[in-house]
Amino acid sequence: MELRRLGQSGPDISVIGYGLMSLSQTYGPSEDAESLEAIHAAIDCGVNFLDTAEVYGTGHNERLFAEVLEKRRYEVIVATKFGLELGDEGMRANGRPENVRRAIEGSLDRLGIDTVDLYYLHRLDPEVPIEETVGTMARLVDEGKVRFLGLSEINSDTLRRASKEHPIAALQSEYSVFQRNPEESILETCRELETTFVAFSPLGRGLLTGTVRSAEDLGESDMRRHSPQLEAENLEHNLAVVDAFGQLARERDLEPGQLALAWVLAQDVVPLFGTRRAARVRSNAEAVRAELNAALLERIEDIAPAGAILGTGIPEAMEKLKQR
Repeated sequence: MELRRLGQSGPDISVIGYGLMSLSQTYGPSEDAESLEAIHAAIDCGVNFLDTAEVYGTGHNERLFAEVLEKRRYEVIVATKFGLELGDEGMRANGRPENVRRAIEGSLDRLGIDTVDLYYLHRLDPEVPIEETVGTMARLVDEGKVRFLGLSEINSDTLRRASKEHPIAALQSEYSVFQRNPEESILETCRELETTFVAFSPLGRGLLTGTVRSAEDLGESDMRRHSPQLEAENLEHNLAVVDAFGQLARERDLEPGQLALAWVLAQDVVPLFGTRRAARVRSNAEAVRAELNAALLERIEDIAPAGAILGTGIPEAMEKLKQR
């Protein structure tokens, strides 16, 4: 597994990361034993950059991760997030300074550790200036409770303002062959500020791999059932792009997921994949071995240029929490 520096002065992280969200209810019921096997498989493959959040399974995800950290803490870089919570009207952002304090204590307790390596603000709170939130987060660094700071789904202006308060080691946003919004400006800003860009949902929540072909493929409690990408008016068009991408992967003796991850790696960012199965973890980790030359990248661009996929991959209410 290749490594790269996190931010300006952070630790070395694997060039590909493992996101634990799907292990805690978001995509339907899960089995802890299977989930733990998947986490151990990632570490065994050399993936040392593991990502969770307090909102995943309302704390279940961090407690699950703690079972691995009890024996393997020094093999991994622990990233967790705060600032996204479930209210009466659905998900909402909470970046108030007092919530920063409440959240870190809860995460440290659930994870069973003394320090979080990378602490993200999960979503920008439009009612709280970013300087107030990051300023409070920075004090956690001074106190030794957090090593490095990150943000998620914010725009270039917000990143610049936040960086004046404290260096931002990582910015995490959705990015894949099928979702190219970060190319508009944030990728360039991250390079300028030496902020590592972490791409979540690099497999398009299963769409890129070909494993999700309709909402009916998914369980009743799976968030993706409400994805506009799977709605009737978009689905036929989107599946044509999926099938063309899958055929290209097979021509190169790759699985579609491996080609999708290799494409993100070729953009010099860190893809953060998620899966519940250890076998899929090992397959995805092999993406670091794929070689994409200029001709192959051009073919991918022909098949899936920006805007090729219709609709968002998550419900509209969740999409609105992202800053543009």
